[in-house]
Amino acid sequence: MPSALGSGFAGSVRLKYVKLGYQYLVNHFLALLLVPVMAATAIELARLGPGELLALWRALHLDLVHILCSAFLVVFVATVYFMSRPRPVFLVDYCCYKPSPSFRVPFTTFMEHIKLISNNDRSLRFQTRILERSGLGEETCLPPANHYIPPNPSMEASRAEAQLVIFNAIDDLVRRTGLKPKDIDILVVNCSLFSPTPSLSAMIINKYKLRSNIRSFNLSGMGCSAGLISIDLARDMLQVHPNSNALVISTEIITPNFYHGSRRDMLLPNCLFRMGAAAILLSNRRREARRAKYRLVHVVRTHKGADDRAYRCVYEEEDDEGHSGISLSKELMAIAGEALKSNITTMGPLVLPMSEQLLFFFRLVGRKVVNSKWKPYIPDFKLAFEHFCIHAGGRAVIDELQKNLELSPRHVEASRMTLHRFGNTSSSSLWYELAYIEAKGRMRKGDRVWQIGFGSGFKCNSAVWKCLRTVKTPTDGPWEDCIQRYPVHIPDVVKL
Repeated sequence: MPSALGSGFAGSVRLKYVKLGYQYLVNHFLALLLVPVMAATAIELARLGPGELLALWRALHLDLVHILCSAFLVVFVATVYFMSRPRPVFLVDYCCYKPSPSFRVPFTTFMEHIKLISNNDRSLRFQTRILERSGLGEETCLPPANHYIPPNPSMEASRAEAQLVIFNAIDDLVRRTGLKPKDIDILVVNCSLFSPTPSLSAMIINKYKLRSNIRSFNLSGMGCSAGLISIDLARDMLQVHPNSNALVISTEIITPNFYHGSRRDMLLPNCLFRMGAAAILLSNRRREARRAKYRLVHVVRTHKGADDRAYRCVYEEEDDEGHSGISLSKELMAIAGEALKSNITTMGPLVLPMSEQLLFFFRLVGRKVVNSKWKPYIPDFKLAFEHFCIHAGGRAVIDELQKNLELSPRHVEASRMTLHRFGNTSSSSLWYELAYIEAKGRMRKGDRVWQIGFGSGFKCNSAVWKCLRTVKTPTDGPWEDCIQRYPVHIPDVVKL
């Protein structure tokens, strides 16, 4: 028995080194090919004497006109190349809203409120089961209006929540970066379910007295993946407006969206969604590169709205009693999986090393030509990224992506701990996860980060960032008073 285990271990080690050798050979094929050629050229030039080299130069018959034309051509081509390159987009810094402890909603408080609000025992038992398996902790927060019995979803209370979370996040960002209102050229705000008039972007312009020629955008109805859509929009704007700064705000306002009915598929958001917001400063100014944390490398967006199932799997509607809410389809995870496959099919060639792309291609050809029963090859995205920020939409979302992408518990730690500490904060959850990685002191220069968001429609969006400098462990931020307690063990079921 021990010898069998030993031989199996030795075989796995040999296989590991064979794979590593294959990856190195394929990824450095050009370098391995060019080095001998360059070495042979250098040896040949060293063998020739000065007289032979001079004779070789004269044999070219180059006069001043030829030299000037050649120099002009080189300068022209170089100018066209550098002018046509996309402008780099830097993430200078970002800040997340940290709720006051007075907004905490422990499980017992949440269930007590539900009992007082509703007399439907089936709904109560259902929400209890959801909370027990949700992966949320005891420190998640709801806005003040939701602490009333019954909740007070008025326009005034909704605006108050928006001002609280957005202004706090912006104030922290201004304090950290020294940003001045006149320095903001572009403003993008995303909030899916609360879209007042004037807009949230107008509210920010009024509060901070931003310039009259600012280019402002307000995105609504785009779900939890809207944060990366905002990043994509800001990037496009920065490509056409040189020497500019863009302020991106991602949030979801919880106050007006509490569901008072008893439909199970519409009760889920009550149990999972919590308050939060993030303010992100992007810039294409070269001088910002020195202090910027990250550079935006890729944004890939996938929209499955042409499929009726995908379109309706996250749907705002009224139940039979006239109560408005968001229904979540039972097919949600299957649809999210399909959207993810489409997204990584586009993302893969952009980020994966050549060794993984060839393995994927050969397996695809093999399935088409040799045997259709062969399992599809799942590329190892751990070779392309050091950190993963998966939308903390719920425990099932994180479990499914960890399984499909074959990630380790450490790779999904930021997502699980964000869900536990802050709940599902919608589009801003990705930034709480990035803040967790930084608070743990894990972000190093050259590290690559993959943010993955899902949203209604149905959408799967990805963003890839490259770290420009080793990020010092922050002394402030949403994790400042609790990071030493994390990671924590999250049981499959918490009995209430």
